[in-house]
Amino acid sequence: MWSKLFVVPAVVLLSSLFFCEAHVSYDSRGISINGQKKILISGSIHYPRSTPEMWPDLIQKAKDGGVDVIQTYVFWNGHEPEPDNYYFEGRYDLVKFIKLVQQAGLYVHLRIGPYACAEWNFGGFPIWLKYVPGISFRTDNGPFKAAMQKFTTKIVSMMKAEKLYETQGGSIILSQIENEYGPIEWELGDPAKNYVQWAAKMAVDLGTGVPWIMCKQDDAPDPIINTCNGFYCDYFYPNKPFKPKIWTEAWTGWFTEFGGAVPYRPVEDMAFSVAKFFQTGGSYVNYYMYHGGTNFGRTAGGPFIATSYDYDAPIDEFGLLRQPKWGHLRDLHRAIKLCEPALLYGNHKVMTLGSSQEAHVYQTKSGACAAFLANYDQKSYATLSFWNGKHNLPPWSISILPDCKNVVYNTAMIGAQTTKVKMTTVSKDLSWNSYFEETAFHHGNLFSVFGLVEQINITRDNTDYLWYSTEVVIDSSEGFLKGGKWPVLTVLSAGHALHVFVNGQLAGTAYGRLEEPRLTFSNGVNLKVGVNQIELLSIAVGIPNVGTHFETWNAGVLGPVSLTGLNEGKRDLTWQKWTYQIGLKGEFLSLHTVTGSSSVEWMEGSSVGRGQPLTWYKTTFNAPDGDEPLALDMNTMSKGQIWINGQSIGRYWNEFKASGNCAPCNYAGWFDEKKCLRNCGEASQRWYHVPRSWLRPSGNLVTVFEEWGGDPSGISLVERQIESVCADIHEWQPTLVNWQLLSSGKVNKPLRPKAHLSCSAGQKISYIKFASFGTPQGSCQNYREGSCHAFHSYDVFQRYCVGQESCTVPITPEIFGGDPCPGVMKKLAVEAICS
Repeated sequence: MWSKLFVVPAVVLLSSLFFCEAHVSYDSRGISINGQKKILISGSIHYPRSTPEMWPDLIQKAKDGGVDVIQTYVFWNGHEPEPDNYYFEGRYDLVKFIKLVQQAGLYVHLRIGPYACAEWNFGGFPIWLKYVPGISFRTDNGPFKAAMQKFTTKIVSMMKAEKLYETQGGSIILSQIENEYGPIEWELGDPAKNYVQWAAKMAVDLGTGVPWIMCKQDDAPDPIINTCNGFYCDYFYPNKPFKPKIWTEAWTGWFTEFGGAVPYRPVEDMAFSVAKFFQTGGSYVNYYMYHGGTNFGRTAGGPFIATSYDYDAPIDEFGLLRQPKWGHLRDLHRAIKLCEPALLYGNHKVMTLGSSQEAHVYQTKSGACAAFLANYDQKSYATLSFWNGKHNLPPWSISILPDCKNVVYNTAMIGAQTTKVKMTTVSKDLSWNSYFEETAFHHGNLFSVFGLVEQINITRDNTDYLWYSTEVVIDSSEGFLKGGKWPVLTVLSAGHALHVFVNGQLAGTAYGRLEEPRLTFSNGVNLKVGVNQIELLSIAVGIPNVGTHFETWNAGVLGPVSLTGLNEGKRDLTWQKWTYQIGLKGEFLSLHTVTGSSSVEWMEGSSVGRGQPLTWYKTTFNAPDGDEPLALDMNTMSKGQIWINGQSIGRYWNEFKASGNCAPCNYAGWFDEKKCLRNCGEASQRWYHVPRSWLRPSGNLVTVFEEWGGDPSGISLVERQIESVCADIHEWQPTLVNWQLLSSGKVNKPLRPKAHLSCSAGQKISYIKFASFGTPQGSCQNYREGSCHAFHSYDVFQRYCVGQESCTVPITPEIFGGDPCPGVMKKLAVEAICS
């Protein structure tokens, strides 16, 4: 393969890769590892978004789901929070994470970047980088390139020292330099083109022995592989014919923003997009995300990105399987792998089978054959004639035939169970104490200047909070004092949220949103004769993670600030003397820690403040038994931050209700992040993950800082549990197991599928809520009988399933007492309660 590359102009990039030919290489059909070409299924799991204690289980669940490769970014700001001060411990123990992946028998795709985007704070860049003299981010700029090369080299050297590259016997088979730079290059022009050439050469010269990629980079220099990110990538082809077709980010859903509805992507469309990618020559797909996890602490970017990074991934934020997404994709991966010889070595032929239907056939000289039958019609079923067979396809679906004769899988026909989860309260009526944050300036980090300052320049992102304080003198002759309207205070801010206090009282709040983080506060304020204290608490909600010229981004009150409605008309406050305080008094005293919380006197019992702004709350709880995932229900709170035993869970913002169109969503048709939404009119995020590994058996300290005013008595600790499991399967639905039995010659007649139901470990099926073999209607938790129903449907599941953790029931008319409606295509729908 590499010999092909020596004819391209970028010969200078190749010297350090010559030795890796026997280890990891590529050609137009795929990646070869130690001489064996492979179809590769990959899944993104970002190590800092879960805990080290969760990693082995997440990796194993990915492997069980048919994943070959774990893909992750490297998070520069987590590893180098200060120049030359490196951190690779706890959730940032990158080496441990990669070694766990290798121990599980999987490969790693390491996206060094070091720009990540990823809805991560500042795109993964450390904030100190913004203040390197003369720097301009992600372009042909000396200071930036020097810092980028230094960190990239640091990571590569660490991987080599631990022998983690495949060429050293490790598991890293691919690396990535830069990230989604194509749109930025188009905007910045020639300096960006020079930067791309430099970044590619810099990366390859590091001599990792494995190929490098650049995603969304059509002009990636050879031998760098350019790859695709998106909801669909079947249309994509690399920039040279000797490079493989790689999909680095197949978006399984979308991120959640505070104030936005929660996106989800139907698994039928997810499977359709992946099957379509492979039918057009794809060789490597990565699910972004396979497990999204949690933006602990202040790691969420955006701004306005929620603490949950669930992403509607096959493994949910808490580490549980999201069914049927996980199971249906696992079945897809098995079907794709059956086609591997034909896909990698066969000749590709496309056949038109109708106005919106086609077949993709791969056939080798040795006889291997695989076919993909596609129905692109978004509304109608299609019956396709193919190789002397008839095949009925649902709308917007693809059937996979690993022998070109028999269907083993259809993207719109789900055989995996559906799982419904619930949040069960395990600890409520907690005994809360409160402490009021003072608006006056009584602690350190205090200074005064004339005029307004940019927030991040002052805080260096060590806190979300910056106080702006000034004085306004009101003369007794002011007309508004005699019964007129209050003067109007107007504040323009670059974002992201603002609380306005006048003489210690909350006068109002304003905030932006992801699409427009800037805000304007303009309200009447109650001023008195004499000196009035105006205090503005400016709040950052994550630093943006995508765009150009990172060094120019700003936040905070930049003005103008003015008062109108005075005798003089308008009074400009922008350039008068302002006093600044970095952070909160509670942060300065470390009230979120056991030691810090003992340094102040807390209110108890009936004196505990409720509905008050700027209030700290604390309580303790004992860890519940078991291993179910835990969360805090924050539905009665407004906006703030949460800590458990001194570790930050993240930001909460329940008062910012989700907007959007949450109408019913059909899987068929093109998907985008606005198509399928939940939680409209509710909090974008209600439950906040509490890792069990952060807990002690008893006396766990919970600290909450509430900005607006909430009721802590409504906070409860909950467990995430499986509530019920469902199956919804057609009587002749194809399955991989049945195809294997038929192709082996062990049976010679068509086989019916089976329904598989499984609760989580420690649970059992307690009763059958619904069962119907016939023409049932509805969906899981909302089934109803149709016009055709086998009266013994319940009996079968009562006999085989109740009292069991899992059960399997064949879908045959005989087991349900006979065919309830001959000549009608039937299906089974069942819901079992787990407890």
